[in-house]
Amino acid sequence: MSCSTEAHEPAPRPAAAATCSAPVVSNQPDTHEALLEVVDKHARSHYSRPVSAHQRACFARLDQRVREHGGPVILDSGCGVGESTVAIADCFPDHLVIGIDKSATRIDQALKRAPTSRAMIARGDCIDIWRLAAAAHWPVTHHYLLYPNPWPKAKHLKRRWHGHPVFPALIRLGGRLELRTNWLIYAREFELAVSRFDLATTPAATLAPGTALTPFERKYRASGHPLYRLTCDLPAATRTLTGDRG
Repeated sequence: MSCSTEAHEPAPRPAAAATCSAPVVSNQPDTHEALLEVVDKHARSHYSRPVSAHQRACFARLDQRVREHGGPVILDSGCGVGESTVAIADCFPDHLVIGIDKSATRIDQALKRAPTSRAMIARGDCIDIWRLAAAAHWPVTHHYLLYPNPWPKAKHLKRRWHGHPVFPALIRLGGRLELRTNWLIYAREFELAVSRFDLATTPAATLAPGTALTPFERKYRASGHPLYRLTCDLPAATRTLTGDRG
């Protein structure tokens, strides 16, 4: 069985009918004028925000599972209620799929959706988990960012993943990265940010009609939003697990 995202899209599970959603509204008409300056600054610097004891404990549990698995890992960052995490695990039976989300309410719902040992759901902060996972050289083969918060106000550029200081850690995680969003500017900015690391993405393209992978995707489609997808193969320094924590 091939595990490429193009050949085998995860098969989402049925869910409740979606409610309507307003389109993204922004005071930013195009890609942010400060984007490249911000991305370059973060690429040159070391993000030193301390990792809390709680987040280290969360990572330790995940890391133990990764090592017990001893095989390829897929990240579903911002997994919400875990619908996508389980669908991805169904598509990639030889992988350990880890869904991460900050919301306790969503994680409580997600835990009810993970019936197999191949889908692990955790409440955690991606900002910390990504940095620790990159330092631990997790063997990440795929990384899904499905409809992250777009933070559409121009003043909130640094809250978007590609404008955040953690972005270089996301790049270091490696694997085939897939972004989906209902805001074209977000996709274009993400593409430009990746290019600053001498990497190329597939051009942001309209997502083909199909069964929704997440509740947000279902809601956005029902509301008539155009949806966008881009992918990028991120090289990793190593694919083996080590004791090095960076």
